[in-house]
Amino acid sequence: MQPDNHDVDPARTATIEAYADTVVPGAKRSPDDRAVAGAALGGGAVAAGAVELLEQPGGGLAEALDSMVYTLNDHAAGYATAHGLALDDGVPAFVALPFEHRTALVLELTAPEHPEKQMWVALALFSNMAFDSAAHLTTADAFANRHPGLLTIGYFPPDADGLFRFPQYSYGRALAPLHPQTTVTGDPA
Repeated sequence: MQPDNHDVDPARTATIEAYADTVVPGAKRSPDDRAVAGAALGGGAVAAGAVELLEQPGGGLAEALDSMVYTLNDHAAGYATAHGLALDDGVPAFVALPFEHRTALVLELTAPEHPEKQMWVALALFSNMAFDSAAHLTTADAFANRHPGLLTIGYFPPDADGLFRFPQYSYGRALAPLHPQTTVTGDPA
């Protein structure tokens, strides 16, 4: 079992959360929340589980997160100096940036000409995936936990028996009849 990095290094987690919140903003979890800027109502990437998705070993970014956090905070400190911003030393540099400056820095880092664009775009994509597909959860678990992204996008929840049924066809008609040996759970025979 892997250690829970949320508990191991709160500054690391806050930096990742601040980046994810810049990509898909959400409401603060508490009045003293520094990582989530509160730039939008409802749950954003952080509430959708961006950190949990990024920590998944199969995603390919988990091993790079320590380095990315260090580099992101280095960029944030340089950005603050270049823009004459005084940062709170009590939190990581990226977390200390006001939301509009976080957004400006993420735009710089993900610009086509930036030499590190690939890793910052990847971090942004994972933040989006946590929100718009709940890629780290089963759909049933996502609905059971009232996943903010799926609810915002308008996914339909399953019926009371846990199965997804759609009484209206998106094309206005059934595409094909059910195979006569299809089971009640929808599995083909």
